[in-house]
Amino acid sequence: MLMTGRDAGERQGHDLRLVIPALGVWGTAWALLGATAAVAYGVAVGCGLGALPFLAGSLSRSRRRRDAPESGGAAGGGLRPAFCGLAGAVLACAAAAAAGTGLRLSAVESGPVREAARAGTRAPIEAVVTGDPVVKPSERRRIVLLRARAEAIRLQGRTVRVRVPVLLIATEDAWRALVPGQRIQATARLSPPRHAELLAAVAIVRGPPVVVAEPSAVRRAAEKVRASLRAACDVLAPDQRGVLPGMVVGDTSRLDPELAADFTAAGLTHLMVVSGANLAIVAGAVLTLCRLAGLGRRRAPAVAVAALPAFVVVARPEPSVLRATVMTLIGLLAFATGSRRQGLPALGGAVLVLVLIDPGLARSYGFALSVLATGGLLLLAPPWTDRLSRWLPRPVAEALAVAAAAQLACAPVLVMLTGQVGLVAVAANLLAAPAVPVAMLLGALAAVIAPLWLTLARLVVWPAGLAVGWIIGVARTAAAVPHATVPWQDGFLGAVTLTFVLVAGCLVLRKRLLLIAVAAAGTGALLAGAAARVTAPAWPPPGWAMVACDVGQGDASVLAVGKGSAVVVDAGPDPGLADACLDRLKVQTVPLLVLTHPHADHIGGTPGIRRGRTVGTVVISARSDGRESRHTFGLPLHAAVSGRQWHVGDLSLTVLAPWETARPDARPEADDEAVNNASIVLVARKPGFSALLTGDIETEAQRALIPDVPPVQVLKVPHHGARDQDPAFLAATRAAISIISAGENNDYGHPAPSTLALLQRLGTRVYRTDRHGDIAIVPTPAGPAAVPRKGG
Repeated sequence: MLMTGRDAGERQGHDLRLVIPALGVWGTAWALLGATAAVAYGVAVGCGLGALPFLAGSLSRSRRRRDAPESGGAAGGGLRPAFCGLAGAVLACAAAAAAGTGLRLSAVESGPVREAARAGTRAPIEAVVTGDPVVKPSERRRIVLLRARAEAIRLQGRTVRVRVPVLLIATEDAWRALVPGQRIQATARLSPPRHAELLAAVAIVRGPPVVVAEPSAVRRAAEKVRASLRAACDVLAPDQRGVLPGMVVGDTSRLDPELAADFTAAGLTHLMVVSGANLAIVAGAVLTLCRLAGLGRRRAPAVAVAALPAFVVVARPEPSVLRATVMTLIGLLAFATGSRRQGLPALGGAVLVLVLIDPGLARSYGFALSVLATGGLLLLAPPWTDRLSRWLPRPVAEALAVAAAAQLACAPVLVMLTGQVGLVAVAANLLAAPAVPVAMLLGALAAVIAPLWLTLARLVVWPAGLAVGWIIGVARTAAAVPHATVPWQDGFLGAVTLTFVLVAGCLVLRKRLLLIAVAAAGTGALLAGAAARVTAPAWPPPGWAMVACDVGQGDASVLAVGKGSAVVVDAGPDPGLADACLDRLKVQTVPLLVLTHPHADHIGGTPGIRRGRTVGTVVISARSDGRESRHTFGLPLHAAVSGRQWHVGDLSLTVLAPWETARPDARPEADDEAVNNASIVLVARKPGFSALLTGDIETEAQRALIPDVPPVQVLKVPHHGARDQDPAFLAATRAAISIISAGENNDYGHPAPSTLALLQRLGTRVYRTDRHGDIAIVPTPAGPAAVPRKGG
């Protein structure tokens, strides 16, 4: 049936009646999460009072229209009740959002937990785990972040019952094994949250947790499904067994960090997040089975609705999962009642309900990305499909429009997070698209079968692994494209400027002459990029003497000593990143491994150095406490003392430190500065190349070493470029090239602006792994040249 202009307008109006209030709820909660409870209550009262006249006016006008349907001015009067009703609904929903946010803020701003946090109290607490552990490498050790709900706190000899959210920060490995629903006890030092979050306190805990109660039977069953799926995936290649559980139930516990970075660069991160696609597979499979069983149109959706909570429990109630679940429930309701499903109202209803229930979602990046991607598919993809289908086959046009719409809608939020704009995301999504439903459908089937019959699940997983292998190949290939991502201003300003550019681009697409000009410029840029790719040297560059590996917030340096052989100094924090760097360099033998000091960002990646390689002698600091031994079991250990030398091939290594006055009783948990100052400091030399590798020594040790520092060509800047640098020590090296190994957007502010300014005054060329990735040093007749893997 044809739709008239008036009908289309009315349909748009009905759509907006739910979308606009949802945006009002979202915006109100987002703004008030950074305010106080009193402000939130004031906004709730103001919006509530402001809504009354609009709602009353809308009601009275509607009554007059019913009483006098044939009165004049219908067109003009028809809009006024609609406007009054919409304005009243927006204000009423904003009042509800403000009241709900105020209640949440009241709960976390007051009470014994927040009071103890303000005082910096150390107290025993009892809490229920509410989220999966998140492991983040830090400068000294791995940190485990865990969201929980505090149930009790012991203050001044008495136990006080509470019920407020807290963030637990731990370093013991035992915390990584916790699952949602477990009740634990620990002693924690409490402090107030630094950001606008619905948290009563941040709790820094020491030692392992004491588990006092296991999760409920439902949560235990969910964890069994996740564990069984991981076990079924053990037959796959390492990368595939890390990706498939993430695609099916959002379990990324075994995802390699380097591969995760490739997925991000390729614009495929959304595949690791449970979304509407997963729910569609579950609901579609259940509906199909119900039809085969002979259930009617009205009973089948009820069965599908019953299946969704089970999937949500297994996948965890993350923001994207909740949004997709609510939308799916609305869609199933429409299917059961026979009404036409409308995407925008469903999306608006999902946002409205979820933010009112949990105002904290308003500042969740995951929730924002999920909503924006869905909105892009609903608003942009259909008209783009129609336009593209004039020149392309309909299926190709639809696939291209869907990929472009989702990526375009999410781009402003992504640039806020990463400070980068992906240029290959649309192409990568198009190439990966055929394999995604195969992997998800077979993976979901394996997840159902695995707890009951693991052998059969492993057979089902095998073809799913082939599909995942294709997706991994696409991610790695796309990430390796030169300038796959380009830097952009991050934060709110970056999002606003990118939005402006995208809107301008859409306007250009509507003008044929401008489109031709932009297309010509883009074609030229692509040809230039392709030519640069063809003429660019392969990695690693021929004749490299040293490579500073990009291992995040840590150190790992590789010194070439022959074909397939290298000396490694430090291993970074992550085994996967260290292993990947050596793989890129085609290193198979490590005759000498030097671990400068026993902090996690220098020794945590040691298993990755050993993975599939022959490792000879391990050298540790004479002042070490022996923490390295848990990573070097079965390997011979030698203590480095000042003056010791090693010769491997044409490479010579001379030990300048450990600093002789470093405290021998230094322990990482007791005095980090002392341990840093006890780092091994090496001078590396070979024909045409010299370098000073400084570990994490700080100013005190640097000053003591000034008389012994020889001039070198390359300096590995101490302590990731921290601000504690001695200018005389850096100047004494006379290095033409300085390398800083630091993690992108790290929490320590490395490298410090003062250190960068000092190096600039000294006239040395500075290269950083957080900007340039792996950095190779190549001897040339004119002196050493630095070749970054990522350009810059």
